[in-house]
Amino acid sequence: MRRRSRTLYYPARRRQTPGSPAADSARGSALNRVGVVVVIMVLALTAGLIVGMKAGLIGGGPLNLSAGDPSASPAPAPAKSTAPSRPATRPPAAATRDPVPDDFVDIRRVNTKVRTPKPGKDASTGTFVSRCGTNLNDHNNTDDFVRAPGVENGADALQDYVGNLSTNASSTDESLAAAGTTCRLDDRSTYYWPVLRVPGAAGNRGTSAENVGQVLRPSSVILQFRGSPRGDVVAMPRFLRIITGNPKAATQNGADARAAWSCLGFTDRVTTKYPLCPRGSRVVRTLDFPSCWDGRNTDSADHRSHVVFPDAAGACPDGTRAIPQLRMRLIYKVPPGPSFAVDTARGQQHNPITDHASFENVMPTRLMNSVVSCINRGRDC
Repeated sequence: MRRRSRTLYYPARRRQTPGSPAADSARGSALNRVGVVVVIMVLALTAGLIVGMKAGLIGGGPLNLSAGDPSASPAPAPAKSTAPSRPATRPPAAATRDPVPDDFVDIRRVNTKVRTPKPGKDASTGTFVSRCGTNLNDHNNTDDFVRAPGVENGADALQDYVGNLSTNASSTDESLAAAGTTCRLDDRSTYYWPVLRVPGAAGNRGTSAENVGQVLRPSSVILQFRGSPRGDVVAMPRFLRIITGNPKAATQNGADARAAWSCLGFTDRVTTKYPLCPRGSRVVRTLDFPSCWDGRNTDSADHRSHVVFPDAAGACPDGTRAIPQLRMRLIYKVPPGPSFAVDTARGQQHNPITDHASFENVMPTRLMNSVVSCINRGRDC
């Protein structure tokens, strides 16, 4: 009998389809392996960053964490400014100490002419000049006893003084009357204004971080008292305090601004910007003071109400009397180009519209009477 051979059959391996449980299990395992790798990489990267920050290796130095650190001091909210719109070239106050090109203008392109009221038949046409020098004795401080009496560094700006030798934050009528003076004829009045300087150069500074640089001394200081185009003037009372201009005009929409910049040879035109003068000329600051006194007070709460400006025709308002008008004319030799600026209060960014000055009359009564006589008689004294 033939013997039947045994044939062994092995079942074929089933192909795993995408939707089969086996395929899902395999894919899940693969994803798990990938996920583990990703987690490991993230942990490693995080550890590296932490080490880098602590070691100060990122960006070449320690990271500034204050922006996201709740313990850091919060940045102050930006103050709302009412200043006239400035060109986009001016960065925020914290980022600049120097004036910008738009603060300057070639004086030959200025068309604003000086308008002088036409004198009437009763005009007082004389003048008196008090000669007090140019502050060669280096009388400077950052006080302003008129606007901020008793407050040291009350001006921020560095002040130039001529006349009274004692003027500072603590000055009083009595202390001024007892002090010496740089003026002739024993004029003990105090005359002062913020300095002009070359920003960034070495030199004295005001209390504001914006006021840094070499102080420029005026080559000439002319302190002229003038008459009224409408009639005679009366004597100023002793210890009368007067201010002109506004040290914060840049952030107060130009209120009370009286800046008048020009150049020698071009004083028939003025600008509220820094003038760029032709070669051989010099910068001129003209500061005219109000001259219509209320007849009673030597000062007022706002330091303005007791003495106001005449109208465009030179007439004083009702209830006021014309007194000698002080005109300060300061002349400077400056470096070529847009290279100078006036000291300003914090946030005013050397804006030339903030130019200002102050005065207290401490003339002896006899000298003031002589001033009035010269002016009313049409003499130049």
